[in-house]
Amino acid sequence: MKIHHVACLEDNYAYLIIDESTKEAAAVDPVEPEKVLKAAQEHGVDIKLVLTTHHHWDHAGGNEKIKQLVPGIKVYGGSIDNVKGCTDKVDNGDKISLGADVHILSLHTPCHTKGHISYYVTNKEGDDPAVFTGDTLFIAGCGKFFEGTAEQMHQSLCVTLGSLPKPTRVYCGHEAPKFDVLEQCNLLPSPEQG
Repeated sequence: MKIHHVACLEDNYAYLIIDESTKEAAAVDPVEPEKVLKAAQEHGVDIKLVLTTHHHWDHAGGNEKIKQLVPGIKVYGGSIDNVKGCTDKVDNGDKISLGADVHILSLHTPCHTKGHISYYVTNKEGDDPAVFTGDTLFIAGCGKFFEGTAEQMHQSLCVTLGSLPKPTRVYCGHEAPKFDVLEQCNLLPSPEQG
């Protein structure tokens, strides 16, 4: 499994998740589909599906265009989030396959939006898992509470995402594209604690 980020707009990131055995890919939040398709071409892969974290335009705004550019592509999004261009709605715990080796688990992480979905990705090769958190979790904090409560954000960050395995790589929708989720929720011991 390979993951490549694609800088979009002023400060967004879209991602390509690649199943290396089949050269099939998923695009996460491809707000600028032409850039994402160019990156896919550069890596020699075909985009088969879109994973949309939430309905805000800077994440879902490219869905209709990518459907025009890639006929028949599946566009996933949260069942209660009214994602533009969505063809397949997902709920917490729903599973999606990519190629032969990549498995994607939908995690409902509400607060930024009511139906926000994070996508937890694993593969058969045993690579470190990854999670795509959209606007729920950033490098230096979390997304604004547009449609939820502090309790929901705590649940999303420190219970849902904080319970993921320690080596999980985090890919957020803005800021630098990777860090350790457990450090963000203060779930790892401090250096003084060993």
